[in-house]
Amino acid sequence: MDEVTPSPPESVRLPGNLESCHALLVEQSRLLVETQQSRVALSQENEELKLALAKLQQQLFGRRSERVVDDPNQKQFPFGDDPAVQDALADAAAEAQEIVEEFLVRRKKKRRQPRGEKLPEHLPRYEVPIEASDEQKNCATHGPRRLIGYDVIETLEFVRAVLRVRVTKYPKFICPDEPECGVKQPPRPKGLVEGNRFDTSIATEVVTARFAYHLPYYRQQDWFAGSGWTPSRSTLLNLSAAVAEVLRPFVDYHRKLLLAAGGLGCDETTVTLIVPQAIPQVDASDPRSQRIHEVLSQAHEQGRKSVNGRMWAYRPFQLPINVFDFTVSRHRDGPDEILKDYSGTLMADCWSGFQKIELRSDARIVRGACWSHARRKVFEARGNAPQQSAVLLAMTRELFDIEDRGKPLSPDERRALRERESRRVLDRIRAYLDSNAVARVLPKSSLGEALGYIRNHWDALNVYVTDGRMPIDNNEVEQLMKQVALGRKNWLFLGSVDAGNRAAALLTIISTAVRNDLDVWAYMKDLLDQLLSGSKDYHSLRADNWKQSHPEHIRTYRADERRDAADRRHYRRAQRRLIDRRPAGP
Repeated sequence: MDEVTPSPPESVRLPGNLESCHALLVEQSRLLVETQQSRVALSQENEELKLALAKLQQQLFGRRSERVVDDPNQKQFPFGDDPAVQDALADAAAEAQEIVEEFLVRRKKKRRQPRGEKLPEHLPRYEVPIEASDEQKNCATHGPRRLIGYDVIETLEFVRAVLRVRVTKYPKFICPDEPECGVKQPPRPKGLVEGNRFDTSIATEVVTARFAYHLPYYRQQDWFAGSGWTPSRSTLLNLSAAVAEVLRPFVDYHRKLLLAAGGLGCDETTVTLIVPQAIPQVDASDPRSQRIHEVLSQAHEQGRKSVNGRMWAYRPFQLPINVFDFTVSRHRDGPDEILKDYSGTLMADCWSGFQKIELRSDARIVRGACWSHARRKVFEARGNAPQQSAVLLAMTRELFDIEDRGKPLSPDERRALRERESRRVLDRIRAYLDSNAVARVLPKSSLGEALGYIRNHWDALNVYVTDGRMPIDNNEVEQLMKQVALGRKNWLFLGSVDAGNRAAALLTIISTAVRNDLDVWAYMKDLLDQLLSGSKDYHSLRADNWKQSHPEHIRTYRADERRDAADRRHYRRAQRRLIDRRPAGP
């Protein structure tokens, strides 16, 4: 039986004339092209979503460090046969060998030191005699036993904070039967609050707990209640406000020091600001009041309960102080006002506001860009461009290795090292950016955006080479944001613009004390006492000078921790430099 070819369905039957067939073929070709383009677009979108998901997973669950483990299959980037380059590499290897040997010697000596088990000598002690039983004192055979000594066991105890009330009596004198002479008595010192009801020690505990240990006021209530006094939150708030008012001239002094520093870094982070019911009016004497009024009025009209204010941190490269500032929005008004009389270099991110500040400064301010930001963008592009990313990461690692060697040097010596070695690495990075190796990278890909970032800010990324005081990155300033973030996670929001300004003032003093490894409580207590007594010797009260006359309040263990961490980091990098200099096997 002959096979019968089934007729095609109605939807795919070909037309009966040639012209209609041509039109059908053209339409199908168009649909195929559109389908293919859609498929490519969906494939690209799928890859971008995979990368975004991988990035999110890394942020949530991955290792925080951006340290890259060397791939044994990755070929080394050629440095050429330039004798100067080879001599520099040989010098770096010799220096690395010296660092490794010194570290091993120090570590060996440190291990030999016996572990100290004795409790600190300066702590007060009291004795608790243990009474022996008659059976222990007397022997059934030989009679009374002779005492030959004691086994002494020292046990550390914790006593809850003790509050006490100081009753100060001011004598009053009069002339008998002479009322016109009035009453005479000794003068009363200036107190922190009216009536001198609270000593500076109480106020110091409040502000230190809030801004150094990040305890909100409602937790401090429980803290004080355990010692027998339950203050209201408004009382704690008023004490903080009183401290900020006393510190205001001292904070202004820090801001003047900032302007004379010649080189500083800046960064900012968000803080939630509650929108008040009554919007502050514009004050002609306050250059920020116009912006405050605009931002809060707009939020009020939109029915918003809060806005994202900003806490800014300024950190000089050489002078050991930190200065904080609060604004109601991320607008250049804040840095503009702070830096209006500043001349020097500014290390900051590549936010357009900083770029405009540089342009409007008439060359007073030279902005430098952060190599950690640039490196991070390349690091995040490893997933879709592993080969090109590896080359760029290797070269940026060279820059950071040079900085590691330059840290113990003076600014002038560090600048000479950068001109001699970092400049060559930067030239290779620039050549690679302009080479065919990255010519076909899509601009909107993660690597394309990283390359665009480096190209667009190339001049700013090279500024640090010309200034030995300037770091290669802005990491130390960004770490100051942790002090704000930890507090923000606990006290959640700021209730007013005044509260934001108070927080900035208190953070300025407390963060500076932390930077100088001081006992924050001891420093703040003495500072308040000195300022209330009328002292205007701000130079000696500055944290870095105060610590010289109060060595007992220096947290030396913090400096030891940083030194040990730096030694381990130098050792790892020196080891890697030695490995990189070893000749390759056959």
